Amino acid sequence: MLLDGINHVAWTSADVARLGRFYAEVFDAEVGPTRPHGRDSEETMTVIRIGPHTELNIFVIPGNTEVRRQTPMWGRGRIDHVGLQAASVDAFATIRQRLIDAGASDGTVNDFGRVHSMFFRDPDGLEGEVFVAKDAG
Repeated sequence: MLLDGINHVAWTSADVARLGRFYAEVFDAEVGPTRPHGRDSEETMTVIRIGPHTELNIFVIPGNTEVRRQTPMWGRGRIDHVGLQAASVDAFATIRQRLIDAGASDGTVNDFGRVHSMFFRDPDGLEGEVFVAKDAG
């Protein structure tokens, strides 16, 4: 297979510092600097590295009201949720506990045959899912 994961997912946030802390504390992500982006000097982009070649590109756009709009599943536009791949069964267990501790998940693990998954909601309300192959070791 030519692909082995997600390169990046981009979305807007009203509070990138809060979002960065969440991903750093729960997933050990690396939060990069916030930089100006686009034509408007007020728009910023922050890269949150969640894997060796996978990033979340978070944009803060003053006056953008989309960050406050929350709708039910499949009504959220073209990106409904983000699926993240845990590095191992042990990593999945650690992430699960951190999500529970952060109040971001009830910890329910779903059995999808060859993989387990667990849903969470980050501080911006974006739903995510963490996967791990049952034979990931």
